[in-house]
Amino acid sequence: MNAPASLPDPEALLAQLCTQLRSAVTPDTALVGIYTGGVWLATRLHAELQLNTPLGTLDVTFYRDDYDRIGLHPNAKRSDIAFEVAGRHIILVDDVLYTGRTIRAA
Repeated sequence: MNAPASLPDPEALLAQLCTQLRSAVTPDTALVGIYTGGVWLATRLHAELQLNTPLGTLDVTFYRDDYDRIGLHPNAKRSDIAFEVAGRHIILVDDVLYTGRTIRAA
């Protein structure tokens, strides 16, 4: 019987992502986590990178290109971006990148 594949270590992946981002961010860089899975990851990144700008959250439910087909998600969340976005470097954080549908909506 084959041994099951081991899962990646999430803490090691977070550390690696922080290392890769550090050279590209300043304390004034903004992070916006996309509900649902991107918010928890953005929260961890925001703390690790010690960013000054408050963490933003975004729910793209109403902006997805499949909204007319699937309708309103029953757990739509309130977006909260408490900083000026014009002229600012913003990193959008999501937990899954597959078709690009969510990031296009954001």
